[in-house]
Amino acid sequence: MSDENKDMSKAIGGRARKAALAPEERIEIAKKAAAARWNAEVTLPTATHEGDLKIGEASIPCAVLDDGRRLLTQSGFMVALGRARQAKGRQHYDGDVNMPAFLTAKNLKPFIPIDLAVTSSQVEFKTARGTKAFGYAAELLPKVCEVFLKAESAGALLSSQKHIAVQARVLLIGLASTGIVALVDEATGYQAIRPQDALQAYLEKVISKELAAWVKKFPDEFYENIYKLRGWTWPGMGKNRYSVVGTYTRDLVFERLAPGLLPELESKSPKNEKGNRSHKLHQWLSDEIGNPMLAQHMHSLVMFQRLAIANGYGWNRFVKMVDQVLPKKGSTLELPLDEPDQPKN
Repeated sequence: MSDENKDMSKAIGGRARKAALAPEERIEIAKKAAAARWNAEVTLPTATHEGDLKIGEASIPCAVLDDGRRLLTQSGFMVALGRARQAKGRQHYDGDVNMPAFLTAKNLKPFIPIDLAVTSSQVEFKTARGTKAFGYAAELLPKVCEVFLKAESAGALLSSQKHIAVQARVLLIGLASTGIVALVDEATGYQAIRPQDALQAYLEKVISKELAAWVKKFPDEFYENIYKLRGWTWPGMGKNRYSVVGTYTRDLVFERLAPGLLPELESKSPKNEKGNRSHKLHQWLSDEIGNPMLAQHMHSLVMFQRLAIANGYGWNRFVKMVDQVLPKKGSTLELPLDEPDQPKN
């Protein structure tokens, strides 16, 4: 048999075998063939160093690739912005560039510069263990934060996006502060001898202070949202609030901050014969631990309030949400307390 006849015979045999396969078997063979071609044709960059960047309460996996690029993982990027861990897909920007899910909202488009659209592509890489992963350039994070803050300034944010703007502001301040410290360390040569986690510790300290500054103990929005969830008319901060709001504050805040905290705070500042206290309960919280914990707790509560209002939930459903995520504590005190300043005569 000639070579031409042999090739024709093989082709006929191959088509016959293919025709005899079930549809599922054909799909599986095609997948394996595509994977083999991908592995043969594409060499992915590999992570040489991996770790976790801690910003506030978020722990963001990050990596440095063998080509020098710094990445934040896809899920970590979403967590940093206060979004769900799983992206819901990408869409085309101006028809030719894939945009990450956190920039696909139509109301954000006017605030996204063209250069950001070009540089925000997802990066596929191999982890140090050899598995495939997805991430975004680390320098993309502050740029995305700026998009949300510009949209906020223009009054273009949706109610479901406002918590991202709060997170973006905190992130930008923390990253900028840490960046200048790193530059000073590099210029002076101190980076060679500083403790390995020094910058991380500094970032956490800055973030805690910024969260505390934002909530100013109890933000006006916290009380206004209580009225919205109860279906009451909001009179503004200049009017006396319903007395039951004080009960809500005790329940949502002080009974959930730390075990046994509320009874201890009340014993520090008992009521007088008129039923008033000489100091606010939060005045006894320490600057080192108590106030940062209160700040983060209030931040979470306001976010849950916004979420409940945006979804049309009422008061009872909101409280159930809080009970699931921020349950009341036990009876063992853990927070150190400070003596408040005495009023001047």
